[in-house]
Amino acid sequence: MRAKITKRTVDATRSEARDAFVWDTEIKGFGLKVTPKGGRIYVLQTRLNGRLKRYTIGRHGSPWTPDAARSEAVKLLGDIAKGTDPAEAKNALKRDITVSQLCDLFLAETCDKKKASTNEVEQSMVRRHIKPLLGKRRIRSLVRADIERFMADVAAGKTATDERTGPRGRARVRGGKGVANRTEGLLVSILNFSVQRDIRPDNPARGVKKYRQGHRERFLTPGEMDRLGKVLKEAENSGSNPFAIAAIRFLALSGCRKSEALTLRWDWVDFDRRCLRLPDSKTGAKVVHLGAAALRLVHDIPRLEGNPYVFPSSTGIGHIVGLQKIWSAIRLKAGLPGVRLHDLRHSFASVGVSQGGSLYIVGRLLGHTQSRTTQRYAHLADDPVRASADKISGHIAAAMAGEEGAEIVDLKRRR
Repeated sequence: MRAKITKRTVDATRSEARDAFVWDTEIKGFGLKVTPKGGRIYVLQTRLNGRLKRYTIGRHGSPWTPDAARSEAVKLLGDIAKGTDPAEAKNALKRDITVSQLCDLFLAETCDKKKASTNEVEQSMVRRHIKPLLGKRRIRSLVRADIERFMADVAAGKTATDERTGPRGRARVRGGKGVANRTEGLLVSILNFSVQRDIRPDNPARGVKKYRQGHRERFLTPGEMDRLGKVLKEAENSGSNPFAIAAIRFLALSGCRKSEALTLRWDWVDFDRRCLRLPDSKTGAKVVHLGAAALRLVHDIPRLEGNPYVFPSSTGIGHIVGLQKIWSAIRLKAGLPGVRLHDLRHSFASVGVSQGGSLYIVGRLLGHTQSRTTQRYAHLADDPVRASADKISGHIAAAMAGEEGAEIVDLKRRR
């Protein structure tokens, strides 16, 4: 059916068994589709690169009146004449989402592939850093300079805040180069996701240099370990929380992460095989082998009836919390300002390597899944070349000094 598409035409057209079409007599290809259920939709049908295509303009009603739809049809025909496919342009517009929308899509589609703790950290970085600085920007407009500026702003503390999150909660968000590096790493993953979804063709964050940072590994010296041991003993004798003191000792003796120790349950301790069988950790399920001292410490911890945790809360419900506050007082008294609980894990590794343990064995003890993670301790191992030089020079020096036991080997010259 052909007729000039007006308000009267739209209202009068009916459809019974299948879609009915009315083609405008003024604009070639402009039409009205009426469905059996009464839907009235403005369309444009024309050829693009020799193929017949039909484009949907919109459903009748605000803002699509017959005149508005006719004007849109004229515009679309102009675009098609220039070689532009309106459908592709419309899809591209849909893909031009904001950074905030992309972050929400990324978190929703990847959350089931990661640990709950990882999801929590990523959600926090998105909420605290990425959205405030880049959230309103269009994904397709981002360039490398935007990512570099973002890192500089995070490092300068522009997203830092200190706010209450509840009656007893508080969120202290800090900036700094370390936070900027970690957030940029997440941003790289999010933008990679946009490439995989054909939202944009490239990743503007790839190749952006991170800030150089000094090694954070802090190893306790024998003297510092001695001071720490004495302060822990004094704290225990003065009535401090015995489970908190035991937890700190356990971290030093086992090399466990704080989260692994504090959430440790009695049924995960295998006394017969001298190990812990953790069903979950930062690197997944793993077995932690315990030395005799660590095993003895765990064996001597009293069990609280009804509480499954090795290091229970002082209230008797759940595991111990607030260990950081107790540790802050302990380290201050021991003369160890700035030493973190995690540095006890580094110290455990450093002793293992310096005592001749291979990086492979130390890595197994720490539960590292990648050898390069343990490689940070390589400099602590004795250099075999240097050790050999010490042995040879010491032997020669003893022989020259006429000390007993020195063996002099006569090296015969080849002929």
